[in-house]
Amino acid sequence: MTKSEERGRGVPKRDRPQKASRPKARRSLARARAIETEADIRAGAAALGKLCPVMKRVHEIVGDPPLRRHTSGFAGLAQVVVSQQLSIASAGAIWKRTVLVVDPFDAPTLLAQDIGALRGAGLSQGKVKTLRAVADAIVAGALDLETPLPDDALRAALLAISGIGPWTADIYTMFCLGHADGFAAGDLALPGAAQRAFELDDRPSARALEDIAERWRPWRGVAARLLWSFYAHRDPLP
Repeated sequence: MTKSEERGRGVPKRDRPQKASRPKARRSLARARAIETEADIRAGAAALGKLCPVMKRVHEIVGDPPLRRHTSGFAGLAQVVVSQQLSIASAGAIWKRTVLVVDPFDAPTLLAQDIGALRGAGLSQGKVKTLRAVADAIVAGALDLETPLPDDALRAALLAISGIGPWTADIYTMFCLGHADGFAAGDLALPGAAQRAFELDDRPSARALEDIAERWRPWRGVAARLLWSFYAHRDPLP
């Protein structure tokens, strides 16, 4: 074994990302198990270690990733909307001010608030528009976040709302509902983490990342958490 291989620099050909055959229709996110506790994270990481040598190495480097579970329903989705394209610190500060304005935090109360008050909490004009669109859909009965729906049906209902894109729908599924197989291929950090983990020449596209992630089912949600931790890992790789 060369020194390069000892350092993990050379990924065996069998472990490199291969283009997977894509299903004709989008698979439903796995509902067999939800990520509720740190024990679920550990179980997922152990399973991933058996499914993918690269993910096993990532886990050895970063350890167990954070649970990152949030409330579901309107408040949970609203918090995801607020966090779009913001740092964790900035999103947290704006969210704290928003819940003070919208009290109790439900769809009718948000719709009753003056737009200026919502903007004063730090929300951009676009996010105010999106939150009001979500609230309108809930009040009108077009969106039900309290009754369990088939995964594809929920995702379609979310994407039908102005301002809700794939990233928001996927993050809500992962962190508010805790779906074990949820995955946000459109996230900005995951491609960079995958490129580093697999030592690829280029950052994979969202579609290429989805192909890579096929090997991680039904634990793509834990794989994503591991990759986010790996993205933040700045120490030299062993």
